[in-house]
Amino acid sequence: LPPYEANVLTGEARDADYPQGQRITAVMVNNIVRARPQRGLSAAQMLFEIKVEGGITRFMALFNDYNDIQEIGPVRSGRDQFFQLILPWQALYVHEGQSVFMEQYANEYDYGLLNNNDGANGYRDYNRVNWAGESYNAGTLPLEHTMYTSGENIAAYINDNGVDMNREYNSTFFNFVDYRQENPVRDLSNSLDSAYSDSYGPVVQDGEYVEIVHSAPTYKTRFLYDAGTTTYKMQQYYTDGTWKDTVDELNDQQLAFTNVIVLYTDMAAYAGDSHDVQNVNYGDGGIGYYAYGGKVEKIYWQKGTPLEALRLYYLTEDGKCSDIPLEVNIGKSYVTVVDIDEAGSLQTGLLSSFDLAATGTATGGEEVELAE
Repeated sequence: LPPYEANVLTGEARDADYPQGQRITAVMVNNIVRARPQRGLSAAQMLFEIKVEGGITRFMALFNDYNDIQEIGPVRSGRDQFFQLILPWQALYVHEGQSVFMEQYANEYDYGLLNNNDGANGYRDYNRVNWAGESYNAGTLPLEHTMYTSGENIAAYINDNGVDMNREYNSTFFNFVDYRQENPVRDLSNSLDSAYSDSYGPVVQDGEYVEIVHSAPTYKTRFLYDAGTTTYKMQQYYTDGTWKDTVDELNDQQLAFTNVIVLYTDMAAYAGDSHDVQNVNYGDGGIGYYAYGGKVEKIYWQKGTPLEALRLYYLTEDGKCSDIPLEVNIGKSYVTVVDIDEAGSLQTGLLSSFDLAATGTATGGEEVELAE
């Protein structure tokens, strides 16, 4: 076989345009309901969603090449639960503002110029209109939902500050199926763990529908499997009590992912006067779920110290963490880290088992606008 030279974030064979030797770029994007729709997320190779303070969630979009970012935002402030996931990869981390805990991590690990705190020369779009028709210029949308940046701006930050973007990666973000195989696909229904069961049922089950509760009642994300494209189409819950497609405002394209990965762990506010900034436990690992091809598989994840990379594993026949790395299928991935308290709220199954037109149970209560 030829040498294995895969896209770090997707596992695909590198093409002629692949940015060989360039470090990953990560951008923090606002996901409070009033910030939607966002721009630029459809171009990301990997998207993380994790709860922050106040029960809202935030996105971190990962790119192999910052030059591919036409525009992205609204850019929002950095949090350590995201930073710890990219620290082992020494990614350029672009955000606007940061928590005191994020700042402590950046200082402790001497992240320097790779920790960009102004949206990479970000700019305001005061005219942008959100899904509810609100805008800053009309006096109906807060300022923090108006910051954007672009590949051009990121390049200017890199060049003006002499940021070292050179980084050779000797492994991929996940243990992807080898693209050099004759049929580089792992069918979950015929996987090595497909015959296993635990006290909750089979390890591999139907997963055409995947619904994740991050923070009840409003912050929920669901994925509907599209067999025609073999991707999961993303929707989010809104304060008006409806599910809406998660679209990229730049191209009206609904976000779609080959892989959906859900990881559960303990989350709680940092001790003291932390303003509910969340302390996410990455040290102990835990149970997770991997959805691909209309099936969902129970898995185990580990990370350990901040400098250790996130790792996924198959379960053993008795439901424990095995020593066999999980094979993740080639393609774009959505990854979420969720409070273990919401593990019982995960819903999966056949699309036909769910009323997709039904509204949810949220009452659309007040959202908390949070300071940096």
